[in-house]
Amino acid sequence: MAHPDLHVQFQGDQQQVAIVRLARPAKRNALNDALVLAIRDTFDTLPASVRAAVIAGDGDHFCAGLDLSELSERDAGQGLMHSRMWHAALERVQYGPVPVIAALHGAVVGGGLELASACHIRVADESTFYALPEGSRGIFVGGGGAVRIPRLIGAARMTDMMLTGRVYNAADGERIGLAQYLVPAGESFAKALELALRIAQNAPLTNYALMHALPRIAEQPADQGFFTEAMMAAIAQSAPEAKERVRDFLQGRAAKVQKA
Repeated sequence: MAHPDLHVQFQGDQQQVAIVRLARPAKRNALNDALVLAIRDTFDTLPASVRAAVIAGDGDHFCAGLDLSELSERDAGQGLMHSRMWHAALERVQYGPVPVIAALHGAVVGGGLELASACHIRVADESTFYALPEGSRGIFVGGGGAVRIPRLIGAARMTDMMLTGRVYNAADGERIGLAQYLVPAGESFAKALELALRIAQNAPLTNYALMHALPRIAEQPADQGFFTEAMMAAIAQSAPEAKERVRDFLQGRAAKVQKA
């Protein structure tokens, strides 16, 4: 179901890139339950033509986290189920049908950082700042941040952010791994879209393997990881599109890698 605070449009040849925009600028794009569920539903129902997606935020900020004005008192069981709802929604971003690039600017705070960490590539501009203020508010991350963020920056850095309220600026955030790209202010969406259009040209099965197999391989013991890699390599190279691309390269019809 469409949500007034989540705008979706399509770009590129055959509408191959979905642009998903958080559209609550007056609230710094803070997330409420309805918006989280709308994100889930969007990735569950992407058209078959879509091969990559960009998540961005309207206004001055990507996402300032959980909308605390809508935070209700819950008992332990209700709190558990609420957190699991967020987990299910953001899993559709991380383990959905297409790679997702986050275009970051301004606040990437709390639940906003949890959303960004569920994406596969993060592009920050120089206005970006990162924080996890849950520790100072007497709560704990509940949208998957305790799993995803330490895998980006390590448990010690996340512990520091939550214990002390430390805020990382854009440059330091890229240095520690919160973003893979850092661009001038105002340019994160353009860079994210450029990457998405490039990614959309990849063989879909290769993209799927990178999204679904690679993170699982990283968590496996080495012997299991090697076996999973071999299985995925065999499946990917057997796809007709992969065979055609290899033939193009061998016959000189594909571009060779050049020095950047």
